[in-house]
Amino acid sequence: MNVVFISPHFPHTYWQFCDRLKRNGANVLGIADTPYENLPAELKGALTDYYRVDTLEDYDSVYRGVAFFASRYGRIDWIESNNEYWLEQDARLRTDFNVCSGVKADGVEDFKEKSAMKKFYAQGGVPTARQIHGRQGREAVVEFSHLTGFPLIAKPDVGVGASDTHKIHDEAELNAFFDTNPHSADYVIEEFITGNIYSYDAICNAESEPLFESATWFPPSIMDIVNKRLELSYVVQKEVPAQLRELGRRTLKAFGVKSRFVHFEFFCLTREHKGLGKVGDFVGLEVNMRPAGGYTPDMINYAHSTDVYKIWADVVCFNERRTDEGEQFYCAYCSRRDIYDYAHSHEEVRQRYGQGMVMCERMPDVLSGAMGNQMYTVKLRTQQEVDEFIEFVTKKK
Repeated sequence: MNVVFISPHFPHTYWQFCDRLKRNGANVLGIADTPYENLPAELKGALTDYYRVDTLEDYDSVYRGVAFFASRYGRIDWIESNNEYWLEQDARLRTDFNVCSGVKADGVEDFKEKSAMKKFYAQGGVPTARQIHGRQGREAVVEFSHLTGFPLIAKPDVGVGASDTHKIHDEAELNAFFDTNPHSADYVIEEFITGNIYSYDAICNAESEPLFESATWFPPSIMDIVNKRLELSYVVQKEVPAQLRELGRRTLKAFGVKSRFVHFEFFCLTREHKGLGKVGDFVGLEVNMRPAGGYTPDMINYAHSTDVYKIWADVVCFNERRTDEGEQFYCAYCSRRDIYDYAHSHEEVRQRYGQGMVMCERMPDVLSGAMGNQMYTVKLRTQQEVDEFIEFVTKKK
């Protein structure tokens, strides 16, 4: 099997996808914009071959890289980056090289555009917030606000994370949004949902059946973390809540997801919302056709004593799962920001939680807006221990 992996060096943990593919006997063919000598040793050891381009933004250069591999190794069986940013390029490459193992160019909009997601949620019977597109104009959005009430959430129809997302509290702010935003037509505006965010993380086979499932709880919203410069804390759960599991599986089927690692986001309602559900019910937020960001795949491994990189590679190579799980834990991530003074020193955190600490790192600047500057990740057995850990790390002087 010939697998082209786009940008295998970023995020830096992605060398593990390549490593597990190699262990399964695949030719792993990397394309990136970094000199070969600068690649991590682990990645070099996992690659069968490597093609460097000046920039991955230049489609023609990346195309030539895939063509080079095809001429040297034969038909390309798989093209993947597992990266939201390259989703459209991956699909275009699959179309141009007739690679049928993933989404092609004519289907990628359904995964990229938040407005396009709504029809699939409806087909799967998954409740979602009401939405209107900014291109329908100011008057239509004002009328929409009369139906839903304020606040509203405005976010780019195509975008990653919480960047350029706005919370609109009243009609004056809504008018200001249209007056000051030249790209308002490219936004969707949704009713505000009061709830915590959970993710359903899964790896499914070619029949849209989940072979691995996990759930992660995000107490504050990523939008608030970025905009208000809050600390980020989130927790991979021991078990997937039953309703979340059911809605996650329906979403897989509705979107026709095949042979992918996915990260689906849901609200867990903290107050009853007419037409959507009661407290504790789950409501669809958005789908991401790639693994969870940051270090979450590694946290999932720690929580479930497994190897999701290998499970994904097993799906690619064999369309089945060949990796078990062990003891179950909570795996909690908590970060700090350099701009704040904390009650407990870095050394005190390490001393108190060193036995259960599985990661302790400075975050890259490119990720620090959402992820914080300094992160601590621990394995814990109870929810009470999780709460105490987050309180200890984030307590300020």
